[in-house]
Amino acid sequence: MQRFAIGIEFSGVRYRGWQTQQAGVRSVQETIEKVLSKIADEPIILHGAGRTDAGVHATNMVAHFDSSAIREERGWLMGSNSQLPKDIAIQWILPMENDFHARFKAQARRYRYVTYINPYRPALLHKQVTHAYYPLNVELMIEAAKKFEGTHNFESFRASSCQSKQPVRHVKHCRLIRHGAFLVLDIQADGFLHHMVRNIMGCLLEVGQGLYPVEQIDAIFAAEDRKAAGITAPPDGLYFIHADYPEQFQLPKLPLGPHWLNMPD
Repeated sequence: MQRFAIGIEFSGVRYRGWQTQQAGVRSVQETIEKVLSKIADEPIILHGAGRTDAGVHATNMVAHFDSSAIREERGWLMGSNSQLPKDIAIQWILPMENDFHARFKAQARRYRYVTYINPYRPALLHKQVTHAYYPLNVELMIEAAKKFEGTHNFESFRASSCQSKQPVRHVKHCRLIRHGAFLVLDIQADGFLHHMVRNIMGCLLEVGQGLYPVEQIDAIFAAEDRKAAGITAPPDGLYFIHADYPEQFQLPKLPLGPHWLNMPD
């Protein structure tokens, strides 16, 4: 059996998230597994670096699979992309040693949340960004984003259905960047809870609208209660952009963020 790592780009609009679910529910994982299984002529199971909600996108979701099929790397890549739907593409594939695991070897994961600030809704970016048609105090939002850096109990910022037994996470950075009409939240942590990024962004949007002061975030953390926090931001503008692995695995380094948005790292 040979282990392979792959990098996947996808639009989550038509899918109920990354993870395979019950029959009849379309997921990114199951869609790719079906194609790889045809190419390998044997059942293929994918293991991803993380999970994404329904409607969430990815620019470089890392996953791995094992196969006894003898195929050239180009054959895997070209064969897969010729059969996958147009909203999913495998960007690269590499043979790996068996000690590589897309989920358990990931040291950190990184997301970007893109908000488009304009009184009028976009058409070409429909479902690719979250539209903020209302005024926002971006300076306050930038200040508020810093509150999420460091080690915290994120009980107030996870979904009530979250199954993780440990709500404490270390956020390496959480920064908000204004880029023309786009407002981009860039956040990296050792792990994320269900809806954690969307709940953080919902909080920042409420701060930007003046619904409560920046200092209120401290009280929300202290409450350790989801009801103490604000809205869950829509999935439309959320992108899984990167997972960090030990250098020994030598995975490709790709541009971060949506290709249509020239964001600095």
